[in-house]
Amino acid sequence: MKSAVETLNPTRVRLTVEVPFEELKPSLDAAYKKINQQVTVPGFRKGKIPNRVIDQRFGRAAVLEETVNDALPRFYTQAVDENKVEVLGQPDITDIKGVEDLDANGLTFTAEVDVRPEITLPDFAEISVEVDAVAVTDEDIDKSLEQLRERFSSVKDVERAAAAGDIVVVDLEAKVDGEVPEDGTATGVSYEIGSGRLLDGIDEAVIGLSAGEAKTFTTELKGGSQAGKSSEVTVTVTAVQEKELPELDDEFAQLASEFDTLEELRADSVKRLGRMKEFDQATQAQEKVLDALLAKIEIEFPEKLLKDEVETRKHNLEHHQLQPMGQTLESYLAAQGKTVEEFDADTEEQAKKGIKTQFVLDEIVAKEEVGVDQQELTEHLIRRAAGSGLTPDQFAQQIVSNQQVPLLVGEVARGKALALVVEAATVTDSNGEVVNFDEDDEAAEDTAAEATTEAAAEESTESTEA
Repeated sequence: MKSAVETLNPTRVRLTVEVPFEELKPSLDAAYKKINQQVTVPGFRKGKIPNRVIDQRFGRAAVLEETVNDALPRFYTQAVDENKVEVLGQPDITDIKGVEDLDANGLTFTAEVDVRPEITLPDFAEISVEVDAVAVTDEDIDKSLEQLRERFSSVKDVERAAAAGDIVVVDLEAKVDGEVPEDGTATGVSYEIGSGRLLDGIDEAVIGLSAGEAKTFTTELKGGSQAGKSSEVTVTVTAVQEKELPELDDEFAQLASEFDTLEELRADSVKRLGRMKEFDQATQAQEKVLDALLAKIEIEFPEKLLKDEVETRKHNLEHHQLQPMGQTLESYLAAQGKTVEEFDADTEEQAKKGIKTQFVLDEIVAKEEVGVDQQELTEHLIRRAAGSGLTPDQFAQQIVSNQQVPLLVGEVARGKALALVVEAATVTDSNGEVVNFDEDDEAAEDTAAEATTEAAAEESTESTEA
């Protein structure tokens, strides 16, 4: 086999492949064998039909066509390996010649395919970012303890009008253009006034109402079949409940924790909040360093890959996020206040960042020879499983059955690559203090994985590679 590669542009090449007939013999034999198993000829046992009889009964052309179908993928892959081409996605095979006279001239074909652009990495030491300083304030502690009190709160019915902070049990009826849609009613809905978890305008409507009273207000529906549409909503209060919080004392500390005193609980809150802020700071550093790194690099985007990534993101949004909630893309855009053009532009920018992130981090992985061991892979799998709602065993089985282990390995390697960049960069906090991070920090891996594998449940660029 002879092959040559021609660069069409920075992200696309054309491979020209010539295969002499002698090298097609295994594919020709495979073609006869396949046809032998599929057809029946009187006087011959299945699978024992002579080749000359197959030629006579079904035509040599059918055999040669099957030969080419078997040979093309094999010799395309061989040409890619010989020319050391890093391909992306599936090739466009054209100019297939010799199908009718393989015996005399062999097979020739061309394949155009996207390739990774060349990337020149900057000096990571030139990257400098600023992050928030880690500081646990009294306000942070008080807020944390208040949230803990909320978890141990109780409610009681009260005979008075609803006020901010109360919990109301309500029945809802929504009308769109004067009609109540099939999913336009709900009963026994418990809602905390001021939480903002229901409909815009409901707080103003229910404040001042007592049990048995109703009010109608106009709002935009957030979900269901009429999402994004203006609706006349009638809310009927069936009960008003008052929240009772436990006293913040030693008895509460014993109830809500393993500590005996409120002072010990507060001290533990300081440590816990400090760890959380340190993790948040590390995550912020990863994100800012990644953005600074990408800003220093210009790349060409493979046209087909970019188009496929944009379509994948649109598909995932419409079919995996909006449809289960009964929304359409049109209603979603209306609720977001975006035009189709603005949505398309945003989606393309997100797709470009995802592709660029993966290309750049993969280049670092290759240049720095970043490896992934079994322990690192297992730890990452456990974290990913926790985020998916599956057990580690269930998540691992899903990854293996979908042949996505290489994708998981890639995520870990990119996380380690990003950690290398952060280690080399200068990170200071808002107080002007230099911040150092452990290169094995979980935040690095998690941030890189999120940046390269978004939605969902969204597919990595590597999933389109041949």
